[in-house]
Amino acid sequence: MSHVFPTYNRLEIELVSGKGTEVQDQNGTSYLDFISGIAVCNLGHSPSVVKEAVEEQMSKLWHVSNLFSITKQEEAATLLASASGLDAVFFCNSGAEANEAAIKLAKKHTGKTKILTFKQSFHGRTFATMSATGQEKIHSGFGPLLPTFEYLPYNDESALSKVKGEDVAAIMLEVIQGEGGVNPGTLSFLQAVEAKCREMNALLIIDEVQTGAGRSGLPFAYQHYSLDPDIVTVAKGIGSGFPVGAMLGKEALIPTFSPGTHGSTFGGNPLAMAAAKATMETIFDEGFLQDVQRKSVYFINKLNDQLIENPIVKEVKGIGFMIGISFHKEVKDIITELRDNGLLALPAGTHVVRLLPPLTVTDEELDRALHILISTINQHQSAEVY
Repeated sequence: MSHVFPTYNRLEIELVSGKGTEVQDQNGTSYLDFISGIAVCNLGHSPSVVKEAVEEQMSKLWHVSNLFSITKQEEAATLLASASGLDAVFFCNSGAEANEAAIKLAKKHTGKTKILTFKQSFHGRTFATMSATGQEKIHSGFGPLLPTFEYLPYNDESALSKVKGEDVAAIMLEVIQGEGGVNPGTLSFLQAVEAKCREMNALLIIDEVQTGAGRSGLPFAYQHYSLDPDIVTVAKGIGSGFPVGAMLGKEALIPTFSPGTHGSTFGGNPLAMAAAKATMETIFDEGFLQDVQRKSVYFINKLNDQLIENPIVKEVKGIGFMIGISFHKEVKDIITELRDNGLLALPAGTHVVRLLPPLTVTDEELDRALHILISTINQHQSAEVY
């Protein structure tokens, strides 16, 4: 019997080693990892630049309280501010914690109580972020949720136009819904959300936990849409596997988060900041991001070219290396067969195969993955026809 709560549907394989895009299980079987720890290992597994930075910090100091100044925290915050155009950063340990901070900041700053989110969104599994999430399966069994969240249909400008309310503190969204199915927002919808925030004197919160840290080919996915958020949350890919989350905000919000209003024992500690700083210095480099854009455009175009006439495939969607292949059938068996054929992928809902390769994936690895994907999907097409 395991002494770990069964909160995850775990596979029978255990990944025991990895470098770059390739990982090995306990039996020595190798896989191309297009999960990346769910968009965490953006520099691949065991990136040397992060390993060296963490080892250097480990030889000096592991942890201190936030009662003390932490230089690497300031340096990491400067990188985030420069890449985002925002002004201040609160460090924590996860995306859910970053979203908790955003919810608190928005309510305290505006003095209002209601936050609008969207159906099929995902913002975390704490009680507040679970309440913010627009998916019934996340809510089930936990009794009454926090009453201050209201869910709107995503990409629906008509529903958005009908929103009224002086009590709305913020609208919170993902510009590409991840867990909800890899659903990119349309330009007109996202810009309408920002306009609605300004109309209601509410804050715009963008959850970049999965889409940030270069995954879209820009530092943050909202930058594809020329949006001007008040608050941005990020985690996952900024730490290369170290638990790092961050909430970014505009200068006007700084006085609201004064001493004693929020905190985190481990948030921004020296080891985490060493990992985050080294990760972001690499990812936010313009040449690095241009290469991500080149490779992802190539990969998405190849998927579209080779799957466009496949009758079981509905569409290929996403931006950068946050890609979904939507099917007219459930994808559980497809994901299992991809794994058997050497490619790790994951679902986004029941009908979407989600692909999140490391941003450092090579051209050769992309071609290998394409071969596995196309051959596996074509086998399913043949079985459906038969």
